[in-house]
Amino acid sequence: MTTPLSAAPAPPATSAADPADNTGDTSVSPTARQLWTRSRALLAAALAVLIFGIGYAALRSGESHGALDPRSADPAGSRAVAQLLAAQGVTTTVVTTTNEATAALGTDTTLLVAVPDLLTPHQQSLLHSAAEQSGGRTVLVSPGPSAAEALAPGVQALAPTATRTLAPQCSLLSAIRAGDVELGGVEYATSVPGADSCYLSGGNPTLIRLPAAGTGDTVVLGSAGLLTNNRLDEQGNASLALQLLGAHPKLVWYLPSLSDTSALDGERKSFFDLIPDGWSWGLLQLLIAAVITALWRARRLGPVIAERLPVAVHASETTEGRARLYRRANARARAAEALRQATRDRLAPIVGISPAPAPEALVAAVAALLGSPGTGGPDPDPGALLYGPPPSDDAALLRLADDLDDLERRITSTERYATP
Repeated sequence: MTTPLSAAPAPPATSAADPADNTGDTSVSPTARQLWTRSRALLAAALAVLIFGIGYAALRSGESHGALDPRSADPAGSRAVAQLLAAQGVTTTVVTTTNEATAALGTDTTLLVAVPDLLTPHQQSLLHSAAEQSGGRTVLVSPGPSAAEALAPGVQALAPTATRTLAPQCSLLSAIRAGDVELGGVEYATSVPGADSCYLSGGNPTLIRLPAAGTGDTVVLGSAGLLTNNRLDEQGNASLALQLLGAHPKLVWYLPSLSDTSALDGERKSFFDLIPDGWSWGLLQLLIAAVITALWRARRLGPVIAERLPVAVHASETTEGRARLYRRANARARAAEALRQATRDRLAPIVGISPAPAPEALVAAVAALLGSPGTGGPDPDPGALLYGPPPSDDAALLRLADDLDDLERRITSTERYATP
């Protein structure tokens, strides 16, 4: 006999308390062996990538120190210009912190800031104050709007431009001697009196020299290409680089580092303070989208209704499955209540009361029928059977199921006996 799943009867006590039932066979949780089998391919791939990355970094760590590094012989490095300066008697010192850079400044020193945009506002302020008082030269390589404003007041960074051969078009002696060079990168504008604006691109200079107090000055370069190994021998790049960086016997080459403690401004920063504003706005938008998606997917169009399943399932299979769930959860109280509720629902129409009777009415009606002729055997306590406490163990649950079956059988036989 088959019945829809929604109409399956309550689980029998024999299935809920059968000690021979092995619930471990129905577990769907993956074992440790299964997890290892599934993940070992991914772990092997990750390990291979890690080994390759470490090996590649080790092979490349000899002479490669990064872009614009005077120790690097890579195409983007600047070892060639450092060697040419050394041949002219200029000593190059590489520093990676703001404190080292400011401490090395002097009237006989040129400071080259390789990547000004990596400096924090606090570092830029410290560096600008020290450079103003040093009386030496400061060379800024392709600073952006904020870095140009902080390190070279009066200079505004405009639109980026392509790197190409440009003529000096100014009265700066170093530019006139160098002639045409490969320059571009960023266009600038300035209103500082006495400033030299050279190598115009689109009407805007890509090299600006700002005079400072005493013998000092600041040079803003729109591109770092003329300082690199692979571009130094083109046009007048080498001449301009040597004249700008070799004006003093000492050259301090500042490569900003992420490990510089002066970037923290002496204050403790939280993780969220270190996240750029763009990332914060992006995460906020993703959070809003996730909330809207959750609300959309969690919408309720109406109350939950029972629906007949299109597949017929054997009542014995459904009962056994529910009984195993009850047993696995050790839910004797719930199993007992399911058995009692099913018995109450079947007895109510037999004794002639409403489908959802009050406990007192159902107990009284059942007790009245048990006292009728034809029931046989000792009269059980209908109140304890139908509304009693939950069983204490599986044996008690089994006895309760038998007693409920016996009670229903006696009531049914009594009803038949009373019917003419």
